[in-house]
Amino acid sequence: QVQLVESGGGLVQPGGSLRLSCQASGFTVGNRAIGWFRQAPGQEREGISCISSRDGTSLYIYSVKGRFTISADNDKITVYLQMNSLKPEDTAVYYCAAAPPLVCSTGVPIFVAAYDYWGQGTQVTVSS
Repeated sequence: QVQLVESGGGLVQPGGSLRLSCQASGFTVGNRAIGWFRQAPGQEREGISCISSRDGTSLYIYSVKGRFTISADNDKITVYLQMNSLKPEDTAVYYCAAAPPLVCSTGVPIFVAAYDYWGQGTQVTVSS
């Protein structure tokens, strides 16, 4: 059974850091693209980063580029999202999701609809 479980969310002050984890079971992330998404109250879910096993491509949306880093563990089971210099507007529920590896490719937006397996989400709150 394919399953993704996020962890690492919490409350952090502006300028702080958090590392989110996405642990896969039932498959290895080495055969997939893994995306990170977030959804703030009253807003649509948006893709913020992805990583592809096919060629190691990693992508970020403009608002998090330079602050967030996506990486995959060598065991190909866990994907991380290191979030630095957090801002109040980063407050959201963060989700990871899996897709075929070609879904995460340079020039291709990180579409919610392209991902077929989802975790349950972890809350990130950035507030003083």
